[in-house]
Amino acid sequence: MNHPVEYAVAVERYLAASGLGAGSRRVYGIALATWAWALVDRTPPGGEGRRNAVPPSVPLTLLDAQQTPARLRDAFTARSATVGARTANRELSVLGSAVTWWRAQGWLTADPTAGLRPLPVPKPRDGAAQLRPHEVRAVLGLPAPLREQAFWHLLHETRAPIERLLALDVDDLDLPGRRTRTTPTAPVLHWGDGAARLLPLLVLGRVEGPLFTTARGRLSYRRAAETFTAATRPLDPRGRGWTLRRLQGPGGGPGHP
Repeated sequence: MNHPVEYAVAVERYLAASGLGAGSRRVYGIALATWAWALVDRTPPGGEGRRNAVPPSVPLTLLDAQQTPARLRDAFTARSATVGARTANRELSVLGSAVTWWRAQGWLTADPTAGLRPLPVPKPRDGAAQLRPHEVRAVLGLPAPLREQAFWHLLHETRAPIERLLALDVDDLDLPGRRTRTTPTAPVLHWGDGAARLLPLLVLGRVEGPLFTTARGRLSYRRAAETFTAATRPLDPRGRGWTLRRLQGPGGGPGHP
């Protein structure tokens, strides 16, 4: 394989070889494009503007430059202050995976992410502890639309990162096996009886595209969170509604080894 000159081309080749579904490739691509700004010591656009902004042109060799580790360190610190430790850690993991693959191809000699470590993620406040079993049963028994029922069951049964589930495509699923398909870069997710009953209904007649959709495309984190909070207000003694992370429960469950 020819040595790519541009960082953007190296990103395209990494994503093409990753084995990820289209939705996951899109999420990884956005994260890697964000790092392009850091490589030239510039701040990436925020919010929705980040998705549509054209990243700067960057030579791949810049990742081997002496000043790059310091730039990435400063960018990681700034990024975590803007979007939080959880998102910044995920973006760092994506870049680290790409760098590892590029080095294996002989395109890079150094690892500019070697000195970076994930930041601790704040634990939920006492008022945001995971839902108790009877509360989970109440949530999963709500008369919600099929999309929400399937998403809530999948989230609770896999305990996977919310962003990972929203990035799933229909062809990422192995429905008979009750699991996601194997890829080189993402752990396999397993689910239980509830999601196994609902997912085939959700994808009926579809063979590709986002698993969870809206009229405008893929279901966003914000829309999913707002819908859940609104639906659970009648169940919350305080009348505020609950958060998706309370339904998700602690990591390391049966679907997220």
